Amino acid sequence: MRIRQGISQAQLAFPELSDSYISLIESDKRVPAPSVIELLAGKLNCSATYLVSGVSEEVVDELRVTLDYAEIALQNGAAAEARARFAEVLDNKDAVALPDLLHQARWGHALALEATGELEAAIAELRQLTTEASAEADLDHWARVHVALSRCLRERGDLSASVQVAEEALRQLATIGSEHTDAAVHLGAMLLAAFIERGDLVRAHQLADQLIDRAERLGSPKARMAAYWEAAYVAEIRGEYEVGAALAERALLLLGEEEDRRNLNRLRTAYASLLLRARPEEAAQARELLVRVRREIAASAAGEIDVAWCLTELARAETALGRPAAAAELAGEAIELLGEAPRRATAWALTVLGEALVRLGRRDEAVSALTRAATHLEEMEATRDAAQTWFDLAELLGETEAGEEPRLAAYRRALACAGL
Repeated sequence: MRIRQGISQAQLAFPELSDSYISLIESDKRVPAPSVIELLAGKLNCSATYLVSGVSEEVVDELRVTLDYAEIALQNGAAAEARARFAEVLDNKDAVALPDLLHQARWGHALALEATGELEAAIAELRQLTTEASAEADLDHWARVHVALSRCLRERGDLSASVQVAEEALRQLATIGSEHTDAAVHLGAMLLAAFIERGDLVRAHQLADQLIDRAERLGSPKARMAAYWEAAYVAEIRGEYEVGAALAERALLLLGEEEDRRNLNRLRTAYASLLLRARPEEAAQARELLVRVRREIAASAAGEIDVAWCLTELARAETALGRPAAAAELAGEAIELLGEAPRRATAWALTVLGEALVRLGRRDEAVSALTRAATHLEEMEATRDAAQTWFDLAELLGETEAGEEPRLAAYRRALACAGL
Protein backbone atom coordinates (compact mmCIF):
# COMPACT_ATOMS: atom_id res chain seq x y z
CA MET A 1 0.00 0.00 0.00
CA ARG A 2 2.89 2.31 0.79
CA ILE A 3 4.48 1.76 -2.60
CA ARG A 4 1.15 2.03 -4.40
CA GLN A 5 0.58 5.41 -2.79
CA GLY A 6 4.11 6.64 -3.62
CA ILE A 7 5.16 7.06 0.01
CA SER A 8 8.70 6.38 1.22
CA GLN A 9 9.46 4.49 4.42
CA ALA A 10 10.71 7.69 6.01
CA GLN A 11 7.52 9.56 5.10
CA LEU A 12 5.33 6.80 6.51
CA ALA A 13 7.37 6.66 9.71
CA PHE A 14 7.59 10.41 10.42
CA PRO A 15 7.30 11.65 13.10
CA GLU A 16 6.29 8.82 15.45
CA LEU A 17 8.45 5.97 14.11
CA SER A 18 11.82 5.41 12.43
CA ASP A 19 12.19 4.40 8.80
CA SER A 20 14.33 1.44 9.94
CA TYR A 21 11.41 0.19 12.06
CA ILE A 22 9.10 0.37 9.03
CA SER A 23 11.69 -1.62 7.08
CA LEU A 24 11.78 -4.31 9.78
CA ILE A 25 7.97 -4.59 9.73
CA GLU A 26 7.88 -4.90 5.95
CA SER A 27 10.59 -7.58 5.98
CA ASP A 28 8.59 -9.52 8.58
CA LYS A 29 11.23 -9.10 11.28
CA ARG A 30 9.04 -7.13 13.67
CA VAL A 31 5.41 -7.54 14.72
CA PRO A 32 3.95 -4.11 15.44
CA ALA A 33 1.85 -3.47 18.53
CA PRO A 34 -1.90 -2.82 18.02
CA SER A 35 -1.36 0.91 18.62
CA VAL A 36 1.26 1.01 15.84
CA ILE A 37 -1.08 -0.87 13.50
CA GLU A 38 -3.79 1.72 14.15
CA LEU A 39 -1.30 4.51 13.51
CA LEU A 40 -0.13 3.02 10.19
CA ALA A 41 -3.70 2.27 9.09
CA GLY A 42 -4.60 5.92 9.63
CA LYS A 43 -1.63 7.08 7.56
CA LEU A 44 -2.41 4.66 4.75
CA ASN A 45 -6.17 5.38 4.80
CA CYS A 46 -7.19 1.76 5.36
CA SER A 47 -8.50 -0.35 8.23
CA ALA A 48 -6.33 -1.97 10.87
CA THR A 49 -8.05 -5.28 10.03
CA TYR A 50 -6.81 -5.05 6.46
CA LEU A 51 -3.20 -4.43 7.55
CA VAL A 52 -3.30 -7.45 9.85
CA SER A 53 -5.19 -9.89 7.62
CA GLY A 54 -5.00 -8.65 4.05
CA VAL A 55 -8.78 -8.99 3.88
CA SER A 56 -10.65 -5.92 2.71
CA GLU A 57 -13.06 -4.17 5.04
CA GLU A 58 -15.92 -4.93 2.63
CA VAL A 59 -15.29 -8.69 2.85
CA VAL A 60 -14.94 -8.51 6.63
CA ASP A 61 -18.25 -6.65 6.87
CA GLU A 62 -19.97 -9.27 4.69
CA LEU A 63 -18.64 -12.09 6.85
CA ARG A 64 -19.75 -10.32 10.03
CA VAL A 65 -23.24 -9.79 8.63
CA THR A 66 -23.46 -13.50 7.78
CA LEU A 67 -22.27 -14.41 11.27
CA ASP A 68 -24.80 -12.08 12.89
CA TYR A 69 -27.57 -13.60 10.78
CA ALA A 70 -26.45 -17.12 11.72
CA GLU A 71 -26.43 -16.30 15.44
CA ILE A 72 -29.90 -14.75 15.27
CA ALA A 73 -31.17 -17.83 13.42
CA LEU A 74 -29.67 -20.12 16.06
CA GLN A 75 -31.12 -18.07 18.89
CA ASN A 76 -34.57 -18.19 17.25
CA GLY A 77 -34.38 -21.96 16.83
CA ALA A 78 -33.76 -22.03 13.05
CA ALA A 79 -30.91 -24.49 13.54
CA ALA A 80 -30.61 -25.75 9.95
CA GLU A 81 -30.44 -22.20 8.57
CA ALA A 82 -27.88 -21.24 11.22
CA ARG A 83 -25.72 -24.26 10.39
CA ALA A 84 -25.74 -23.35 6.69
CA ARG A 85 -24.74 -19.73 7.36
CA PHE A 86 -21.96 -20.67 9.79
CA ALA A 87 -20.67 -23.16 7.22
CA GLU A 88 -20.71 -20.40 4.61
CA VAL A 89 -18.31 -18.37 6.75
CA LEU A 90 -16.10 -21.38 7.44
CA ASP A 91 -15.87 -22.15 3.71
CA ASN A 92 -14.79 -18.59 2.87
CA LYS A 93 -11.07 -18.59 2.08
CA ASP A 94 -10.63 -15.13 3.63
CA ALA A 95 -11.90 -16.30 7.03
CA VAL A 96 -8.61 -18.14 7.64
CA ALA A 97 -6.86 -14.77 7.98
CA LEU A 98 -9.39 -13.62 10.62
CA PRO A 99 -8.84 -15.88 13.66
CA ASP A 100 -11.38 -14.25 15.99
CA LEU A 101 -14.11 -14.33 13.37
CA LEU A 102 -13.20 -17.89 12.39
CA HIS A 103 -13.40 -19.05 16.03
CA GLN A 104 -16.81 -17.41 16.42
CA ALA A 105 -18.04 -19.25 13.33
CA ARG A 106 -16.69 -22.62 14.53
CA TRP A 107 -18.34 -22.22 17.94
CA GLY A 108 -21.67 -21.28 16.39
CA HIS A 109 -21.41 -24.11 13.88
CA ALA A 110 -20.85 -26.64 16.69
CA LEU A 111 -23.97 -25.42 18.51
CA ALA A 112 -25.98 -25.53 15.29
CA LEU A 113 -24.83 -29.12 14.67
CA GLU A 114 -26.00 -30.05 18.16
CA ALA A 115 -29.35 -28.33 17.63
CA THR A 116 -29.93 -30.27 14.40
CA GLY A 117 -29.12 -33.57 16.10
CA GLU A 118 -25.74 -34.14 14.41
CA LEU A 119 -24.08 -35.06 17.69
CA GLU A 120 -21.01 -36.86 16.33
CA ALA A 121 -19.99 -33.86 14.23
CA ALA A 122 -20.76 -31.44 17.08
CA ILE A 123 -18.64 -33.46 19.53
CA ALA A 124 -15.68 -33.52 17.13
CA GLU A 125 -15.87 -29.74 16.67
CA LEU A 126 -16.27 -29.08 20.40
CA ARG A 127 -13.35 -31.33 21.34
CA GLN A 128 -11.11 -29.24 19.10
CA LEU A 129 -12.47 -26.00 20.56
CA THR A 130 -11.77 -27.17 24.13
CA THR A 131 -8.10 -27.66 23.27
CA GLU A 132 -7.89 -24.09 21.98
CA ALA A 133 -9.94 -22.33 24.70
CA SER A 134 -8.23 -20.74 27.71
CA ALA A 135 -9.82 -20.34 31.13
CA GLU A 136 -7.35 -17.58 31.98
CA ALA A 137 -8.08 -15.58 28.81
CA ASP A 138 -11.89 -15.95 28.73
CA LEU A 139 -13.36 -17.95 31.60
CA ASP A 140 -17.00 -17.74 30.51
CA HIS A 141 -16.34 -18.93 26.96
CA TRP A 142 -14.02 -21.69 28.18
CA ALA A 143 -16.79 -22.93 30.48
CA ARG A 144 -19.45 -22.72 27.75
CA VAL A 145 -17.37 -24.89 25.42
CA HIS A 146 -16.81 -27.56 28.10
CA VAL A 147 -20.48 -27.49 29.13
CA ALA A 148 -21.54 -27.97 25.51
CA LEU A 149 -19.14 -30.90 25.02
CA SER A 150 -20.32 -32.62 28.21
CA ARG A 151 -23.96 -32.03 27.21
CA CYS A 152 -23.51 -33.51 23.72
CA LEU A 153 -21.70 -36.57 25.11
CA ARG A 154 -24.53 -37.10 27.59
CA GLU A 155 -27.17 -36.75 24.88
CA ARG A 156 -25.30 -39.29 22.73
CA GLY A 157 -25.39 -41.67 25.69
CA ASP A 158 -21.67 -41.62 26.52
CA LEU A 159 -22.20 -40.84 30.21
CA SER A 160 -18.71 -41.74 31.43
CA ALA A 161 -17.14 -39.35 28.94
CA SER A 162 -19.66 -36.65 29.87
CA VAL A 163 -18.76 -36.97 33.56
CA GLN A 164 -15.05 -37.01 32.77
CA VAL A 165 -15.21 -33.77 30.76
CA ALA A 166 -17.16 -31.91 33.46
CA GLU A 167 -15.05 -33.21 36.35
CA GLU A 168 -11.76 -32.38 34.63
CA ALA A 169 -13.01 -28.87 33.82
CA LEU A 170 -14.03 -28.32 37.46
CA ARG A 171 -10.59 -29.48 38.59
CA GLN A 172 -8.98 -26.95 36.28
CA LEU A 173 -11.18 -24.19 37.73
CA ALA A 174 -10.09 -25.16 41.24
CA THR A 175 -6.46 -25.06 40.15
CA ILE A 176 -6.74 -21.44 38.98
CA GLY A 177 -8.91 -20.38 41.93
CA SER A 178 -12.14 -19.97 39.95
CA GLU A 179 -14.27 -22.61 41.65
CA HIS A 180 -16.63 -19.95 43.09
CA THR A 181 -17.83 -18.48 39.80
CA ASP A 182 -20.81 -18.71 37.44
CA ALA A 183 -18.65 -20.92 35.23
CA ALA A 184 -18.23 -23.46 38.04
CA VAL A 185 -21.98 -23.53 38.73
CA HIS A 186 -22.82 -24.19 35.07
CA LEU A 187 -20.20 -26.96 34.86
CA GLY A 188 -21.50 -28.41 38.12
CA ALA A 189 -25.03 -28.42 36.72
CA MET A 190 -23.85 -30.35 33.68
CA LEU A 191 -21.99 -32.85 35.89
CA LEU A 192 -25.15 -33.23 37.97
CA ALA A 193 -27.20 -34.06 34.87
CA ALA A 194 -24.69 -36.77 33.89
CA PHE A 195 -24.77 -38.25 37.43
CA ILE A 196 -28.55 -38.46 37.24
CA GLU A 197 -28.54 -40.18 33.87
CA ARG A 198 -25.92 -42.64 35.10
CA GLY A 199 -28.03 -43.44 38.17
CA ASP A 200 -25.55 -42.03 40.72
CA LEU A 201 -28.29 -40.43 42.83
CA VAL A 202 -26.31 -40.06 46.06
CA ARG A 203 -23.64 -37.93 44.43
CA ALA A 204 -26.30 -36.10 42.43
CA HIS A 205 -28.23 -35.15 45.58
CA GLN A 206 -25.06 -33.94 47.34
CA LEU A 207 -23.95 -31.93 44.34
CA ALA A 208 -27.42 -30.38 43.90
CA ASP A 209 -27.31 -28.99 47.46
CA GLN A 210 -23.80 -27.64 46.88
CA LEU A 211 -24.82 -25.98 43.61
CA ILE A 212 -27.81 -24.21 45.11
CA ASP A 213 -25.71 -22.95 48.03
CA ARG A 214 -22.94 -21.73 45.71
CA ALA A 215 -25.37 -20.14 43.23
CA GLU A 216 -27.24 -18.27 45.97
CA ARG A 217 -23.95 -16.96 47.36
CA LEU A 218 -22.99 -15.69 43.90
CA GLY A 219 -26.41 -14.11 43.39
CA SER A 220 -26.24 -14.43 39.59
CA PRO A 221 -29.67 -15.12 38.01
CA LYS A 222 -28.11 -17.44 35.42
CA ALA A 223 -26.23 -19.45 38.05
CA ARG A 224 -29.28 -19.73 40.31
CA MET A 225 -31.48 -20.74 37.37
CA ALA A 226 -29.07 -23.52 36.36
CA ALA A 227 -28.81 -24.79 39.95
CA TYR A 228 -32.60 -24.79 40.53
CA TRP A 229 -33.22 -26.46 37.17
CA GLU A 230 -30.88 -29.38 37.83
CA ALA A 231 -31.96 -29.66 41.48
CA ALA A 232 -35.56 -29.98 40.24
CA TYR A 233 -34.46 -32.91 38.10
CA VAL A 234 -32.79 -34.58 41.11
CA ALA A 235 -35.96 -34.11 43.14
CA GLU A 236 -37.99 -35.68 40.33
CA ILE A 237 -35.74 -38.74 40.18
CA ARG A 238 -35.92 -39.13 43.99
CA GLY A 239 -39.72 -39.05 43.79
CA GLU A 240 -39.93 -35.64 45.48
CA TYR A 241 -42.19 -34.31 42.76
CA GLU A 242 -43.68 -31.37 44.65
CA VAL A 243 -40.20 -30.16 45.65
CA GLY A 244 -39.09 -30.53 42.04
CA ALA A 245 -42.06 -28.53 40.74
CA ALA A 246 -41.33 -25.72 43.22
CA LEU A 247 -37.67 -25.59 42.15
CA ALA A 248 -38.67 -25.56 38.47
CA GLU A 249 -41.02 -22.66 39.14
CA ARG A 250 -38.16 -20.70 40.74
CA ALA A 251 -35.95 -21.46 37.73
CA LEU A 252 -38.68 -20.30 35.34
CA LEU A 253 -38.95 -16.94 37.10
CA LEU A 254 -35.19 -16.41 36.81
CA LEU A 255 -34.99 -17.56 33.19
CA GLY A 256 -37.68 -15.08 32.26
CA GLU A 257 -35.23 -12.33 33.14
CA GLU A 258 -32.69 -13.72 30.65
CA GLU A 259 -35.10 -13.92 27.68
CA ASP A 260 -33.51 -17.09 26.29
CA ARG A 261 -36.39 -18.54 24.27
CA ARG A 262 -34.79 -21.93 23.68
CA ASN A 263 -33.95 -22.54 27.33
CA LEU A 264 -37.29 -21.08 28.38
CA ASN A 265 -39.17 -23.64 26.28
CA ARG A 266 -36.94 -26.44 27.55
CA LEU A 267 -37.64 -25.48 31.13
CA ARG A 268 -41.36 -25.17 30.43
CA THR A 269 -41.28 -28.72 29.09
CA ALA A 270 -39.42 -29.91 32.20
CA TYR A 271 -41.94 -28.11 34.42
CA ALA A 272 -44.87 -29.70 32.59
CA SER A 273 -43.21 -33.10 33.06
CA LEU A 274 -42.99 -32.47 36.81
CA LEU A 275 -46.61 -31.31 36.95
CA LEU A 276 -47.71 -34.60 35.42
CA ARG A 277 -45.97 -36.45 38.25
CA ALA A 278 -46.42 -34.10 41.18
CA ARG A 279 -49.95 -32.92 40.47
CA PRO A 280 -51.70 -35.39 38.13
CA GLU A 281 -54.95 -33.52 38.68
CA GLU A 282 -53.32 -30.64 36.76
CA ALA A 283 -52.64 -32.75 33.65
CA ALA A 284 -54.82 -30.42 31.56
CA GLN A 285 -52.66 -27.44 32.63
CA ALA A 286 -49.50 -29.37 31.76
CA ARG A 287 -50.97 -30.22 28.35
CA GLU A 288 -51.89 -26.59 27.72
CA LEU A 289 -48.33 -25.50 28.52
CA LEU A 290 -46.87 -28.18 26.24
CA VAL A 291 -49.18 -27.22 23.38
CA ARG A 292 -47.91 -23.66 23.73
CA VAL A 293 -44.29 -24.85 23.70
CA ARG A 294 -44.97 -27.01 20.65
CA ARG A 295 -46.47 -24.05 18.81
CA GLU A 296 -43.50 -21.81 19.65
CA ILE A 297 -40.78 -24.30 18.73
CA ALA A 298 -42.57 -25.19 15.50
CA ALA A 299 -42.62 -21.50 14.55
CA SER A 300 -38.92 -21.14 15.37
CA ALA A 301 -37.74 -24.35 13.64
CA ALA A 302 -36.18 -25.68 16.86
CA GLY A 303 -33.77 -28.62 16.96
CA GLU A 304 -35.17 -32.12 16.63
CA ILE A 305 -34.33 -33.12 20.22
CA ASP A 306 -36.29 -30.21 21.70
CA VAL A 307 -39.24 -30.96 19.42
CA ALA A 308 -39.15 -34.69 20.21
CA TRP A 309 -38.99 -34.07 23.96
CA CYS A 310 -42.02 -31.76 23.78
CA LEU A 311 -43.96 -34.33 21.71
CA THR A 312 -43.09 -37.09 24.18
CA GLU A 313 -44.22 -35.10 27.23
CA LEU A 314 -47.36 -34.08 25.37
CA ALA A 315 -47.99 -37.78 24.76
CA ARG A 316 -47.67 -38.39 28.50
CA ALA A 317 -50.23 -35.67 29.15
CA GLU A 318 -52.65 -37.23 26.68
CA THR A 319 -52.24 -40.60 28.38
CA ALA A 320 -52.93 -39.01 31.77
CA LEU A 321 -56.06 -37.42 30.35
CA GLY A 322 -57.33 -40.80 29.10
CA ARG A 323 -56.48 -40.34 25.41
CA PRO A 324 -53.94 -43.13 24.68
CA ALA A 325 -54.57 -43.10 20.91
CA ALA A 326 -53.48 -39.44 20.70
CA ALA A 327 -50.53 -40.28 22.98
CA ALA A 328 -49.36 -43.13 20.73
CA GLU A 329 -49.53 -40.87 17.68
CA LEU A 330 -47.47 -38.12 19.35
CA ALA A 331 -44.85 -40.55 20.68
CA GLY A 332 -44.64 -42.10 17.20
CA GLU A 333 -43.95 -38.64 15.73
CA ALA A 334 -41.11 -38.14 18.21
CA ILE A 335 -39.54 -41.52 17.38
CA GLU A 336 -39.80 -40.91 13.64
CA LEU A 337 -38.12 -37.53 14.10
CA LEU A 338 -35.24 -38.95 16.16
CA GLY A 339 -34.51 -42.08 14.13
CA GLU A 340 -33.28 -45.46 15.36
CA ALA A 341 -29.93 -44.48 16.90
CA PRO A 342 -29.72 -45.03 20.69
CA ARG A 343 -30.47 -41.70 22.35
CA ARG A 344 -31.89 -40.66 25.66
CA ALA A 345 -34.77 -38.90 23.90
CA THR A 346 -35.52 -41.95 21.72
CA ALA A 347 -35.59 -44.31 24.69
CA TRP A 348 -37.97 -42.03 26.58
CA ALA A 349 -40.30 -41.69 23.59
CA LEU A 350 -40.36 -45.50 23.18
CA THR A 351 -41.21 -45.90 26.87
CA VAL A 352 -44.11 -43.46 26.61
CA LEU A 353 -45.27 -45.18 23.41
CA GLY A 354 -45.20 -48.52 25.22
CA GLU A 355 -47.42 -47.19 28.01
CA ALA A 356 -49.94 -45.80 25.51
CA LEU A 357 -50.02 -49.10 23.61
CA VAL A 358 -50.73 -50.97 26.84
CA ARG A 359 -53.69 -48.67 27.47
CA LEU A 360 -54.92 -49.43 23.95
CA GLY A 361 -54.65 -53.17 24.54
CA ARG A 362 -51.94 -53.59 21.88
CA ARG A 363 -49.65 -55.56 24.19
CA ASP A 364 -47.38 -57.19 21.61
CA GLU A 365 -46.54 -53.78 20.15
CA ALA A 366 -46.02 -52.43 23.67
CA VAL A 367 -43.55 -55.24 24.43
CA SER A 368 -41.62 -54.40 21.26
CA ALA A 369 -41.45 -50.68 22.12
CA LEU A 370 -40.33 -51.26 25.72
CA THR A 371 -37.72 -53.82 24.65
CA ARG A 372 -36.20 -51.29 22.25
CA ALA A 373 -36.29 -48.60 24.96
CA ALA A 374 -34.56 -50.79 27.54
CA THR A 375 -31.90 -51.89 25.03
CA HIS A 376 -31.17 -48.27 24.09
CA LEU A 377 -30.83 -47.29 27.76
CA GLU A 378 -28.40 -50.13 28.47
CA GLU A 379 -26.24 -49.10 25.52
CA MET A 380 -26.14 -45.55 26.91
CA GLU A 381 -25.06 -46.61 30.44
CA ALA A 382 -28.36 -45.24 31.81
CA THR A 383 -28.55 -48.12 34.28
CA ARG A 384 -31.26 -46.73 36.57
CA ASP A 385 -33.69 -46.01 33.74
CA ALA A 386 -32.78 -49.26 32.00
CA ALA A 387 -33.52 -51.26 35.16
CA GLN A 388 -36.92 -49.59 35.55
CA THR A 389 -37.80 -50.20 31.89
CA TRP A 390 -36.79 -53.89 32.01
CA PHE A 391 -38.86 -54.24 35.19
CA ASP A 392 -41.90 -52.60 33.55
CA LEU A 393 -41.43 -54.89 30.56
CA ALA A 394 -41.32 -57.97 32.81
CA GLU A 395 -44.58 -56.93 34.46
CA LEU A 396 -46.17 -56.40 31.05
CA LEU A 397 -44.97 -59.80 29.81
CA GLY A 398 -46.75 -61.33 32.79
CA GLU A 399 -49.99 -60.07 31.30
CA THR A 400 -49.35 -61.62 27.89
CA GLU A 401 -48.99 -65.15 26.59
CA ALA A 402 -45.24 -64.76 26.06
CA GLY A 403 -44.43 -67.40 28.66
CA GLU A 404 -42.28 -67.38 31.82
CA GLU A 405 -38.82 -67.44 30.22
CA PRO A 406 -39.05 -64.01 28.49
CA ARG A 407 -40.49 -62.54 31.68
CA LEU A 408 -37.71 -63.99 33.85
CA ALA A 409 -35.11 -62.81 31.34
CA ALA A 410 -36.47 -59.26 31.61
CA TYR A 411 -36.32 -59.43 35.43
CA ARG A 412 -32.71 -60.67 35.23
CA ARG A 413 -31.79 -57.76 32.93
CA ALA A 414 -33.43 -55.35 35.39
CA LEU A 415 -31.43 -56.82 38.28
CA ALA A 416 -28.19 -56.69 36.28
CA CYS A 417 -28.75 -53.02 35.42
CA ALA A 418 -29.38 -52.31 39.10
CA GLY A 419 -26.05 -53.96 39.96
CA LEU A 420 -27.54 -57.07 41.55
